[in-house]
Amino acid sequence: MKKKSLTRVLAVATAALLILAACGSDDDSASSSSSEASASASAPATTEAAMSMTPGEGVSVTSGRANWSTGYVQAEIYTALLRELGYDVTESADMELGPQNAFMAMASGDMDFWANSWMPGHQSWLNGEMTDGSLVGDHVSVLGEEMMSGGLQGMLITKGFAEEYQIWTLEDLDNNADAIAAYDATDANPGNGIVDVMGCPEDWTCDNIINAQIAGAGYKNIQQVKAGYDAMWAQAVDMVNEGLPVIAYTWTPSAYITQIRPGDNAYWIGLEYVLDDSNPTQQEGGEAWDQRPGTAAISEEMCPARSAEGLCPIGWAAADIRAAANNDFLAANPAAEELLLQIKLSVMDVSLANVAQGEGADPKDLAADWIAGNRSTVDGWLDAARAAS
Repeated sequence: MKKKSLTRVLAVATAALLILAACGSDDDSASSSSSEASASASAPATTEAAMSMTPGEGVSVTSGRANWSTGYVQAEIYTALLRELGYDVTESADMELGPQNAFMAMASGDMDFWANSWMPGHQSWLNGEMTDGSLVGDHVSVLGEEMMSGGLQGMLITKGFAEEYQIWTLEDLDNNADAIAAYDATDANPGNGIVDVMGCPEDWTCDNIINAQIAGAGYKNIQQVKAGYDAMWAQAVDMVNEGLPVIAYTWTPSAYITQIRPGDNAYWIGLEYVLDDSNPTQQEGGEAWDQRPGTAAISEEMCPARSAEGLCPIGWAAADIRAAANNDFLAANPAAEELLLQIKLSVMDVSLANVAQGEGADPKDLAADWIAGNRSTVDGWLDAARAAS
């Protein structure tokens, strides 16, 4: 193996282990899949007739995917497995949407399902109102356990800058005039006396949550910059590598955490304020952006900030990454519903796939490779889906 490839694999393995330590339950999900596979192996052999059942034959399904690249592989896995059940599924890339539009499309029947719900952050879109007065959540269900507590979120800060000015939390930065001046000299809007943190695109929901965190905490000298994420992140990586001060939002599973690396060239920055359900920005649905307890079991080497309980006050709840689907579609297709309930993915596997995708691999090929490598587990999911039809 080439040195560069080994370094990347080790980096993403370290990142995935961080997630498992911080979130805990994803490892349980992986164990559940293994248990299902073992149970399947010890059960009577599946009959050839059962294996050939195609409960989705003749049914057209409109799939979609999130407009963030780290969700592409998951979407392809779901799509491929529905096709194995005989469903005629569209290409997920044909309907790439942010969460607000995705939930509205599912509620209106324009899209049947997607694999990229982040809960509780996306709950606000389920609470949205349709033109007939009903709620989006009356027409859409979030279901399954794709990666429970698998979505670790937070902000990273350049390690050297944090150490020089003793900035362990956003509160430390907001109250340090010298650090603000040093940061402001090279940020997105230099010279305005404000710290510009790199946040999220307009339609990802995390942008709303960050604005609510800033408002709720009452920071006077910190604001969010929104732009296309990958271009903004590439700039953040360059700046961190040059030793320049950066604070940037990111998440796992992703390859991003292998480029700006907590404990190496960055730290997770803490937030003493934890967003609750008070909706400080008074946005519709903002009550659902509650991030309590806002802590994670991340080591002090990666997150020098400490809560009273000795945890990292990361400011975000670990998100449950789950599927969502139109209720009428689920009612008419019990095999598809059962499959969505069955699928559980490993944070490690998705992280490694994200690294490979970042190096040019096709998400479809990565999904096919994952399915082939987990065939016994996948066959158990498909058997359960066929039995439900």
